[in-house]
Amino acid sequence: MTGDRAAERGADARSTDIDSGRGVPPWLAASLNYCTRCGGALGFGQVDGEIRDRLACESCGYVAYVNPRLVVSTIPVTTDGQVVLLRRGIEPGRGSWAQPGGFLEVDETVTEAAIRETLEETGLVVRPGEIVGLYTRLEAAVVVVAFEAEVVSGAFRTNPEALEIRAFAPEAIPWRGIAFKTTMWALRDWLQRRRPDLARQDEPEWRSARRGRI
Repeated sequence: MTGDRAAERGADARSTDIDSGRGVPPWLAASLNYCTRCGGALGFGQVDGEIRDRLACESCGYVAYVNPRLVVSTIPVTTDGQVVLLRRGIEPGRGSWAQPGGFLEVDETVTEAAIRETLEETGLVVRPGEIVGLYTRLEAAVVVVAFEAEVVSGAFRTNPEALEIRAFAPEAIPWRGIAFKTTMWALRDWLQRRRPDLARQDEPEWRSARRGRI
């Protein structure tokens, strides 16, 4: 990818392997068959007044806009500077390590979602701080926001979504066991801020670990 093209896609594109502009992912389009207004069949193609091809009802003309979902996540940091990760108990990525996170609910703010998801998945109460980064996953039709979050109380509590919860020293992050490219980039960006010496030092292992991640 050329430098100009990379700049156009932005830093959030580092976590996706799919080119932009391909429309609705096939796995998602397969579930979008009928109009929510009249029940007619949806078809994909040109629509008057739209620059891009769209899913639209063949009967009433209703345009079914398909937008990505927002995943809110945290990088919980303990008082001694360790990073809390959980070993996922569900797919995708079951058995691998990830940061706590989940989908934003319609009746909460992004910060509230970060606190809620972290508590639900780890048993920890956190105070979200700076946004470490935004990460687009065109493959999954999601955008992930990752907060650095101070652990203020609570205790590790496993659950169906978290088989194991552990705090890792920055130099001991298990790169080869990370579930998602979004997690890898979030941790990498966090290291660049807080421990740039380690970000450079762990480069070969981290680059190798990226291959094959979801």
